[in-house]
Amino acid sequence: GVSFGVSFLLLVLAAGRTLYLGALRAGALREAASSQQLTREPVPAQRGAITDRNGIDLAVSEPAQDISATPYLVKDPLGSAQRLAPLLGQSQAIVLRKLSEHGGFVYLARALPAKQAQAVLALKIAGIAGAPVMRRVYPRGTLAAQVLGVVGTEGNGLAGIEYSRNALLHGRSGQRRVVSDALGQPVSITEVHPETPGASVSLTLDANVQQRTEEVLGAVGRVFNPKDATAIVMDPQTGSILAMADWPQVNANDPGASSPEALENRAVSFNYEPGSTFKAFTVSSALQQGLITPSTSFDIPDQIQVADRTIHDDTEHADETLTTAQILAQSSNVGAIKIGLLEGAPRFSDWVSRFGFGARTGIELPGEEMGQVLPLAHYSGSSMGNLPIGQGQLVTPIQIATAYAAIANGGILRPPHIVQSVGGRRQPEPAGHRVISAATAAALRQMLEGVLAPGGTASEVSIPGYALAGKTGTASKVDPATGEYSKSAYVASFMGFAPASNPKLLCAVVVDEPQSRSIYGGTVAAPAFGQIMSFALPYLRIPPG
Repeated sequence: GVSFGVSFLLLVLAAGRTLYLGALRAGALREAASSQQLTREPVPAQRGAITDRNGIDLAVSEPAQDISATPYLVKDPLGSAQRLAPLLGQSQAIVLRKLSEHGGFVYLARALPAKQAQAVLALKIAGIAGAPVMRRVYPRGTLAAQVLGVVGTEGNGLAGIEYSRNALLHGRSGQRRVVSDALGQPVSITEVHPETPGASVSLTLDANVQQRTEEVLGAVGRVFNPKDATAIVMDPQTGSILAMADWPQVNANDPGASSPEALENRAVSFNYEPGSTFKAFTVSSALQQGLITPSTSFDIPDQIQVADRTIHDDTEHADETLTTAQILAQSSNVGAIKIGLLEGAPRFSDWVSRFGFGARTGIELPGEEMGQVLPLAHYSGSSMGNLPIGQGQLVTPIQIATAYAAIANGGILRPPHIVQSVGGRRQPEPAGHRVISAATAAALRQMLEGVLAPGGTASEVSIPGYALAGKTGTASKVDPATGEYSKSAYVASFMGFAPASNPKLLCAVVVDEPQSRSIYGGTVAAPAFGQIMSFALPYLRIPPG
């Protein structure tokens, strides 16, 4: 009887407990079970690759892990720091400091490569966790770093193409449900939202032309010790950019090692006075209006008075007679001013805008400046003594390269472009419009050959088999302290193309403040143009001519 009574009592207690757990505590227990066993994990989207025109990878994404710590769960901070430091590539002191923090969460490393991350997690240290992310890698290191830009720790582009095309490259993260057993081993994984990878972006750049251009700029940096230098190689017929390089170089995989200035893409952001390279536009507009021909003669004294200003030629000379072609070849300031005065300020000002100066070109890169053009209403009596020779207005390298492309291609001003295709779909090439006639463009090309001929300002530069055309520029910079032109700070530049009669390739070189050996466009920038073109012309199979 007693044993039956005890058994009955135990049965009643068990039934009560079952009822309590099954009905009254069911919700709370279900939540506890799911919190132990069910987690939702983000699935990072694969960022689209950036390639050159031939499919060579310039930027790719690889699986990685953000490694974090919950410091209060780490039982032996010192021992853990000793084991973790070599795998994280950090000093023991830094890791220990992070593991000793009072907060509940701290990053030990962001976007650690998958292999390294696996080694860290294999240590199975309580309180150390990994979260899958993608890591941006630039396989060619310094190549086109300022064009490509950088990606921040949150996976968004912060500069360059990575920034301007972020919406296309980024993709959308997904989410998955992971059910784990009591030991934390995954039992089942279900995709809740699939991730959408970003689109790949193919650029018009040619990695080999880019490489050569960067090597040449590096040599310019070593020899002339400038503040910085930039070069653009372009197909003048289409506006495609084949190379866009800046010096000093930046390692795209370690952008923090460089100054913020070095990360800037000077080809689109550097505002500078073009100096004599601008004379080609002074001459072209007068030619187009029928005011002069290449053989028109001018009396050229050593200096010219315009209102209250006296402007000299570069070298002293007796009074001489020069044709339009000789004025351009020898870069005569007095001659260019005389041609500008023939046009008059209103027409000259109109032509400056027609060639695209004072407006962005619209290339698909962030940070493009507009240059600065003096509005006609602000011209003073002496303005026509400095504007026709490229003083008193600012241009960017991409702007003036684009304007020279119009002379090279037969008179069409066409916006430059650097994105060839997105997700395998070719981007439409921007339409251009005619600014000068084909005949005017041809006459200019012929005159610009004289710059590289004996007696021209770049007569030292030649490439066997190819007729070259171009223009040198050496412009004083304005000293910000005095507001006057500096006697020591110059911008040396060269704009040129080849073959002269039917140009297939254009190259612009701009060197900011060369310090040693020389300051002139003809001796600093023109030889760099020659070295870049002597590689690129045969490499691109452009026939001699």
